[in-house]
Amino acid sequence: MDASEIQALFTRDSGDYAFARWGRPIAPVIFGVTEETLSIVKGALEAVMVLSGHKMAETDPELGSNLMVFFFSDWDELPEVPGLDGLIHDLGPLVGRLKDAKANQYRVFHFDEAGAIKACFVFLRMDDQLNAVPAETLALSQIVQSVVMWADGAFRDRSPLAVAGEKTVLRPDVAALIRAAYDPVMPDVANDVAHALRLLARMGQIQ
Repeated sequence: MDASEIQALFTRDSGDYAFARWGRPIAPVIFGVTEETLSIVKGALEAVMVLSGHKMAETDPELGSNLMVFFFSDWDELPEVPGLDGLIHDLGPLVGRLKDAKANQYRVFHFDEAGAIKACFVFLRMDDQLNAVPAETLALSQIVQSVVMWADGAFRDRSPLAVAGEKTVLRPDVAALIRAAYDPVMPDVANDVAHALRLLARMGQIQ
């Protein structure tokens, strides 16, 4: 992975470079799954946290839980979740747009005053396409896409995951990038493309 590829992963459709990582420990909660799937999702999160060096917590002092993952079968279920309309701005119109687009997943980030991630809400409508994806693959993919704020189309053409034998794993270059992004010397937030060069330099030192 070179600097231009890294830059593309954090360049919005508007052309602006925008990077953000979590600025506080992640306190997760997962809704709508069996105990078996719950353990798979938490296992994926723990693996990515070990990779990044970031911390997890039982609770967030401001929100209680700051990474919320929802599994459901119909977008119309979301407005019925108690209190969710207070966390997601214009939840009703958003649900309408997602239904019109026949979307099966969506993520919403909230940021603190400095611009670091303070919360992430992951919505997964389990249609035939997502139901066909192995739970381990789906969980790892969603956690990777929630650990930093990637560009809108960062993984549109190529998945962050790869197949190793019979297992699905995180691509080595993406893993190295996440480690570099959470290096203590790196900022929580960056809006200058020079940040991509710094990430590349950290990746080289870590490897």
